[in-house]
Amino acid sequence: MKGLELARKYYENCGREVLEQDFADILPYIAVGLVGQGSECMGYDDALSQDHDFEPGFSIFLPEEDVVDRRREFLLERAYTKLPKAFEGYEKNGLKPAGGPRHGVVRLSEFLMKTIGRADGNLTVREWFAIPEQSLLEVTDGALFYDGCGEFTRLREKLSRMPEPIRLKKMAACLLMMSQTGQYNYRRLVDRGDEQGAQLCLIEFEKQARHMAFLINGKYMPYYKWSYRALTELPVLSELSGRLYELISTGNAPVTAVRKAELIDDIAARIICELQDQNLTDAVCADLQKHAFSVNDHIADGNIRNMDLFAAL
Repeated sequence: MKGLELARKYYENCGREVLEQDFADILPYIAVGLVGQGSECMGYDDALSQDHDFEPGFSIFLPEEDVVDRRREFLLERAYTKLPKAFEGYEKNGLKPAGGPRHGVVRLSEFLMKTIGRADGNLTVREWFAIPEQSLLEVTDGALFYDGCGEFTRLREKLSRMPEPIRLKKMAACLLMMSQTGQYNYRRLVDRGDEQGAQLCLIEFEKQARHMAFLINGKYMPYYKWSYRALTELPVLSELSGRLYELISTGNAPVTAVRKAELIDDIAARIICELQDQNLTDAVCADLQKHAFSVNDHIADGNIRNMDLFAAL
């Protein structure tokens, strides 16, 4: 059974009645679900995932103490520990009676501070650039099974997509790095016979191109080990997966380097076509650097547009 399904069933069959009967007074102010770290929140868990942090459980997100005080929080934690230790053939790991690292009772503000560093979810421009996208994904992934006042739902919706000026600035930075590493420095290092240096260029080019695919789709790039799987599921540019893997999984002998140079040009062309389809670039060429500056010119916010492109890396 998938972890998200297990969590929902555990809540519906074991937790919901307790909350409705014993905590009706605070029910309108809490949210319940499975959100945050873990492959189960992305639906990527499998049998191998069950070797750590896998158990029947869910999280109860509380508002501030002026709404739900510490005493009710304590009673809620105690009630959670009394829920069945086994469910649907799975047992709690028992590492933390109050719920383990991903389950149990938590203040919503504390969860947000730990994940994105802002208790209210209102991010500044600098924070949008500084916070890893996987952290933003952790706030917006998984599922809420209940949200009394809708506060967490509204916050998740607000953070589910980065503001357009931020997206464009990140795109411009990715394009500039792709230009430098793939279209320029890779060929120079191959000509010098520096196969190791050339491979480092490809690794950086691959990383930026992979990120670019998520940005074009308006998605956050997940934790590195899930990014290729998520890449194959994107509505557009999912075909980059095999091409990018070939770049970083083969050597740079002269014959192979010719093939890789062709791949770089092909990847660049596919990305440029998508940018043109979204009307995000006015450049008409194969030079990624020129498209980087053209994308940057499309940023409506003058302050963000005038920032150094590398501020978004």
